[in-house]
Amino acid sequence: MILDLSLIGVHIDFVLIGIWLNEFFGMPLDLLLCSVMFALACGALLLGYPVAFTLPGISLIFGGLGYAMGIFHFSILGGVPQRIYGTMTNVVMMAVPLFVFMGVMLERSQIAEDLLESMGKLMGRLKGGLAISVTIVGALLAASTGIVGATVVIMGLMALPTMLNKGYSPAVATGGIAASGTLGQIIPPSIVLVLLGDQLSSAWQSSQLSIGNFSPTPLSVGDLFAGALIPGLGLVLLYILYQVLLAIFLPSTCPPVIEKSEKIDLKPVLAAFLPPIILVVAVLGSILAGIATPTEAAALGAVGAILMAGYKNNKAKPLPVIVAGSSIVLLIILGGVFDLRMGREKIAFMDYIAFGLSIPLVIALFWGVFDCFLRVYRTRVIHEVMQMTSKISSMIFIIMVGAALFTLIFLGFNGDYYITEFLTNLPGGRLGAFLVVMLVMFALGFFLDFIQIVFVVVPIVAPVLFLMDINPIWLGIMMAMNLQTSFLTPPFGYALFYLRGVAPEDKVKTTDIYKGVIPYILIQVVALVILYNFEGLVTWLPEVIFGK
Repeated sequence: MILDLSLIGVHIDFVLIGIWLNEFFGMPLDLLLCSVMFALACGALLLGYPVAFTLPGISLIFGGLGYAMGIFHFSILGGVPQRIYGTMTNVVMMAVPLFVFMGVMLERSQIAEDLLESMGKLMGRLKGGLAISVTIVGALLAASTGIVGATVVIMGLMALPTMLNKGYSPAVATGGIAASGTLGQIIPPSIVLVLLGDQLSSAWQSSQLSIGNFSPTPLSVGDLFAGALIPGLGLVLLYILYQVLLAIFLPSTCPPVIEKSEKIDLKPVLAAFLPPIILVVAVLGSILAGIATPTEAAALGAVGAILMAGYKNNKAKPLPVIVAGSSIVLLIILGGVFDLRMGREKIAFMDYIAFGLSIPLVIALFWGVFDCFLRVYRTRVIHEVMQMTSKISSMIFIIMVGAALFTLIFLGFNGDYYITEFLTNLPGGRLGAFLVVMLVMFALGFFLDFIQIVFVVVPIVAPVLFLMDINPIWLGIMMAMNLQTSFLTPPFGYALFYLRGVAPEDKVKTTDIYKGVIPYILIQVVALVILYNFEGLVTWLPEVIFGK
């Protein structure tokens, strides 16, 4: 009885504190609490506290305060188990560990080093040629790995010493490496696009249901992949254009690194370039052609990475790789032309023939993959790959769980209502709301990682923007392009930290890295302006492929 009276007294005290705060700040208490909660979460992340514990911890503290002040109901938290279960059973999110595995396998098997060395020999006779080579290799690695840290570190270790020794300006060298290393965020298949697609798909469905559209056109990761292809390649061209202009107007900052008289053997160049290109075409092409879902294509990419690593490990015995690779190509063709499902009531005769042909191909594929797996197992490459894949994937999923709790409590404080009111009442309407959201995401990119922004900000603002008749694919690509800058913007750009860790301190200052990335940040802003004014650059390819 005494304990109950004490709790009632504490509850009354908190209610009185809430009334005082309401009168003192002159705003609704739920608005005050959700605003402070969001600000404290960003501040704690800025101070370096782990994301997985910061988001749910601060959320529960403010949920308790809201409950004590009588403006929050803990019944809202009943949706947390459902969200966790939804994450666990989300087929699209299965693509994340598979794409991570593919990227780590290619990075650990040193395929990137061959790419960079071959491209350097091919372009090294031109002024600015090595910088252009770094950009092209960065684009290829982006399409085949999508892991920013690995790409920046590899090129920082391989290309930076050569560029500095041959007379490249430290700012030009480090800026090109850092910028090209972030291309994995926008060039598909990208982990960012997978995560963003999942969040935007939920926001798109909820926004359409709120206006009475109970059968909305679904938004998929494949749509974002198709929409990002032209903008991603366009960004690469803008990078190269800037480097060409540097070579013309400031040739002393990017001299040639190879004598013009030196002969070039194209065989090793083709040998280094063809496997990653084939892998990218197989993964991305199977998605865009409608043969495979992003998750199935990610599995294909993981298998292809094992085959490439196995070949790199023992080039003297290419037969298993050739057999397995050929089997994959033939299986993709059979799957695209014939319906290989055997559980149907009526099966055409040619489908039976195709299914029969697929059986030996599957057996040959398993033999080749198993042989390559043994090769990387003996060298313990697979051990490192599995450990890194587990770490990265578990980090992403635990952040998803914490962000789900944060979002639920934010919504419990009517945060979605206040966000909607704020954005819809801005001057300029649709343009004003869009610009504010993009500026907020750009500013948060100075301090927060893209994963944190995707899971915290996007679920809150995306439904409001969708209600303003904004194309979901276009919005997703604009957000992805904006998030890419979070890796480059000082002072906490992750790409800058990665490069600072491998750059020689006696030759490269931190200010050199900051100076080098500023032109590329401006290029990304220019790219955003172009995409805003020419929406068809994003929406044309999804319309052609998927009819959206």
